[in-house]
Amino acid sequence: MKSSSPTNPNRPNGGARPAAPAGAWTHAVRLTARWLDLRERVDLLMESLPAAMEGTDRSRCQHLVFGVVRHFGRIQSVLGRLVAHQPRFITRAALYVAGFELIEAGAGADDAGQTAKIVHHAVERTKGLASPAEARLVNAVVRKMAACLAQQRAPGPIAAPEVLADYFSHPEWLVKRWLAQFGAGPTRRLLEWNQTAAPLHARWRDPSRPAPAWLVPSEWKGYYVVPSGHWHEIGPLLSAGSLYLQDPGTRLAVELLEPRAGETVLDLCAAPGGKSLQIADALGSGRIVAMDLPASRIDRLKENLSRTGGVGAALVQADLLRGAGAVLKEHGLPLQYAAILIDVPCSNTGVMRHRVDVKWRLQEADFPKHARQQGALLGAAAGLLGPGGRMVYSTCSIDSAENEKVVSGFLERHRGFCLRKSVIAVPWIDRHDGAAAFLIEKA
Repeated sequence: MKSSSPTNPNRPNGGARPAAPAGAWTHAVRLTARWLDLRERVDLLMESLPAAMEGTDRSRCQHLVFGVVRHFGRIQSVLGRLVAHQPRFITRAALYVAGFELIEAGAGADDAGQTAKIVHHAVERTKGLASPAEARLVNAVVRKMAACLAQQRAPGPIAAPEVLADYFSHPEWLVKRWLAQFGAGPTRRLLEWNQTAAPLHARWRDPSRPAPAWLVPSEWKGYYVVPSGHWHEIGPLLSAGSLYLQDPGTRLAVELLEPRAGETVLDLCAAPGGKSLQIADALGSGRIVAMDLPASRIDRLKENLSRTGGVGAALVQADLLRGAGAVLKEHGLPLQYAAILIDVPCSNTGVMRHRVDVKWRLQEADFPKHARQQGALLGAAAGLLGPGGRMVYSTCSIDSAENEKVVSGFLERHRGFCLRKSVIAVPWIDRHDGAAAFLIEKA
């Protein structure tokens, strides 16, 4: 499981709020049009915003884009009944952004004035983004959309999968998968969880001084909720390495590994390096060897490894499945380790509240594909574990196909290993991102 985005795109759901500033709204529509057209990853879309756009405008723009993607299915369903012929992507995007604003404001059920503000703002902005004719279309459709959304009610406790999928904006196949795996009640709570905005959590790393008073302590030791309006203070703390933006669910794998002072720990699939920093903080002294593919996130891994304090750090750019041992040898690094963490690529089903576009990119066939890769990675990692060593296999998935079944398959294929302990966190119970971690020991 990887760390959360360094900006907070969210705010609590519900309640009316003023229309977004023109700059934020306009940029949100343009980014939404790109997403509708190309299905680019939302985090990469946000990185394309102008560097000069910051503060309230940037936060609001991000909030609008994330809101559209989070509620895409519900908005799409309503628009499908109102628009016979799809307009241009830019006009379509204006409809989606206005649709999210209606949902956020309560769909106009109790505040006709707020609905009118949303409609007027969308119409005026569309005149410049598209054309006066398309603005008239937006005027007519958004008014009808407000009425449709106002009539909708949350599904009952025994609602059919397609009803849940439509209202909570999830693919129907995924809702059916969760119903089969978790049951009706937990699935409903998971869907509701994914549709709520996530608070921004941070881990305080500086033992020499207390955390700033404006950080709000969470129920998890060392983790804080970052309130809005403090980005100017956060930046320097991040640069100094005193603070790291991270969901509390990320702590589980490192806690299960229990790094011991003086050890050399191998962190596999390490980028962007959030868990490497957690390992360093737990070690106090020793060394981390962080390995990952030479890809775009390597720069973030390098940056994080530069902040490990008194713990030594080595970066290895290698493919674990293709000659990793030879690369370790070239670097003069050990070929066997007493402690290994392997945080594998996965479906991200435990972190959909943060990664709002995952549900629209994920396919049912991805689960067996991920499981095959995860099993191969776990087997390769086991080859680097010394006698009596311990290894933690972790994911940010809540699906058994990527967790229990991968581990049981590994144990069936590899003699001399045993499962000592496991922990699986699910959002609707643990109140943070979903995660799974399995402690495996070598005889």
